[in-house]
Amino acid sequence: MSQSLTKNFLYSSILTVSNYLFPLIVFPYVSRVLGVDRIGVCNFVDSIVNYFMLFSMMGISIIGIREIASRKGDKEAMSRAFFSLIALNGFFTFIAAVALLVATHMVPALQPYRELLHVSLFKLIGNFLLIEWFFKGLEDFRYITQRTILVKLVYVAAVFLLVREQSDYFIYYVLTVMMVFVNAIFNIFHARKRLCFDRYRPRVGRYVRPFFFVGSYLLITSMYTSFNVMYLGFACGDTEVGYYTTSTKLYAIILSLYTAFTGVMIPRMSALIAEGRKEEFRTLIGKSMGILVTLSVPLIMLTVLFAPQIIMLLAGRGYEGAFMPTRIVMPLLFIIGYEQILVIQTMMPAHCDKIVFRNAIVGAMVSLAINLTLVSRLGATGSAIVWLASESTVFLLSQWYVSRHFHIHFPLRQLLRHVVAYLPLVAVLVTIYVGWGQSLVGLLVAAPLTALYFIVIQISYLRNEILMNMLNKIRKKL
Repeated sequence: MSQSLTKNFLYSSILTVSNYLFPLIVFPYVSRVLGVDRIGVCNFVDSIVNYFMLFSMMGISIIGIREIASRKGDKEAMSRAFFSLIALNGFFTFIAAVALLVATHMVPALQPYRELLHVSLFKLIGNFLLIEWFFKGLEDFRYITQRTILVKLVYVAAVFLLVREQSDYFIYYVLTVMMVFVNAIFNIFHARKRLCFDRYRPRVGRYVRPFFFVGSYLLITSMYTSFNVMYLGFACGDTEVGYYTTSTKLYAIILSLYTAFTGVMIPRMSALIAEGRKEEFRTLIGKSMGILVTLSVPLIMLTVLFAPQIIMLLAGRGYEGAFMPTRIVMPLLFIIGYEQILVIQTMMPAHCDKIVFRNAIVGAMVSLAINLTLVSRLGATGSAIVWLASESTVFLLSQWYVSRHFHIHFPLRQLLRHVVAYLPLVAVLVTIYVGWGQSLVGLLVAAPLTALYFIVIQISYLRNEILMNMLNKIRKKL
């Protein structure tokens, strides 16, 4: 990777880790103070507003990065694109805000959550004003990281000071929403320095088609995440929502490390496609696959085996219903990570938006069918199965297309090489798990042992290029 790409990856990694590290600090405290029911209420409301946010943003998070990245050398052209995109985004946000208000007051099942849903409207508006896609298109990951960490520190302090008992769940949700709004205010002021404010007439026509196709992909694939939570809440109640959302916490934290890499790659891949540098494009895709396999294999092995101890550590007692969903969800670390390579790093920069949309529809049909069949009977475990099956469907369809049109194939040999290399570790981890059962001591022994084995096997045998470069830089500084 180039020096700038490495720096961006470092900043993006810090940013993404902070996005989950701070909630990870807060979650054990909040889960114990509020309890599984109140956590379920907050997550249920958040899943609803997140669904409306997906509609309001549509494809802006991808299209915006793509368009800004291809014009960042021309301030005037970039400003025209920005104001056209923001006008299109604003129109959809207005529709989403009205729809959310109507649903809040007209849907009987939402009446008990009316106050929280009113607060969630500010999250919807704040998300529109966040314009994170603009700074990612500019590859200004340093600013994004510094700003986010500052706001997160204030948020964590506020939660520990103000959330003290079960009835404070409303305060907890207000603080969570305000975090988005404060970030948006910082971004608006900072963006003014990077744009020309001449009176541009918004030209949204050229963006409507990709905005719809990419947005529809993101909206439909949310059926495996946001819709899963919403449907689970209606079908099984707040407690099952609490189990399911707790089971996805660790997955989200770990996948965020790889998502940091993907976020850095989108503007770079878009630029390479625009410049016709196909060989460099394929080289970076190979590196993406390598880092995914390297990180996901040992993490999946550890987390699937020690899921009960991890949930007990994160949430405490009362969350036993999250054990099995966690084990089902964790293989998605590889599946969704690889899907990001196929869809976000390969197909979207190449403007294959219609194919992405088609694959998402098939995945959504699988999600809907399994939701209706399993969730009412299996609860949180059924929702985990829905997510695994849906993402696997999109992954397989995307791989077929990319293999056929880009000649980029599934790294089966590389994956098997890593699995075989970690078999001795698996034997040791199983022995530890059997010996200590569900005691946290087993996890405290297994986690550092896995990290040590990971480093040794990388240096002595697997030797991933990106990780070895990072280790060499750390050695030189020490």
